[in-house]
Amino acid sequence: MEFNVCNKSRKDQPFKQACEQVLEELNCDFVGLALQNSNGPDVSWHYAAGNRNDKYKRITVRYGKGIAGKVISTGRPMGIEDFPNNILGKALEYPIMLAENLSYAFAVPIQFKGVLKGVLLVGNRTKQPISESDQHTILDAAKRLEKELNSSI
Repeated sequence: MEFNVCNKSRKDQPFKQACEQVLEELNCDFVGLALQNSNGPDVSWHYAAGNRNDKYKRITVRYGKGIAGKVISTGRPMGIEDFPNNILGKALEYPIMLAENLSYAFAVPIQFKGVLKGVLLVGNRTKQPISESDQHTILDAAKRLEKELNSSI
């Protein structure tokens, strides 16, 4: 499966729209979609809404590293509260948090044909935690994205 970060084709539009829909639905500051690269274990951020810059497009993390790599490797959601406090490791290991100046985030895994290949991350720049009800909404949005991903690629 090949994902082209720079390709702005109609095929990419549902993913960008899904990020924008979650941004609006949750009234959060940032929504991003990271996908594992087809030619190796690295994970890159491909789509975003509410982003302040395009740095996310240049962020690539190793499998098991960063929020995206950890979520894909464990297959479990991950929350970060009051970044950069209360984290395991160093702040530099969380480049998406730094690039978008996020304080709170919640990330969930996304499967492609039954294999963990992506992450949907929702974040806030303010001291606004991601509520439990919002976490359920994020999980539902990830399921919708999985369907879109599996039907379009």
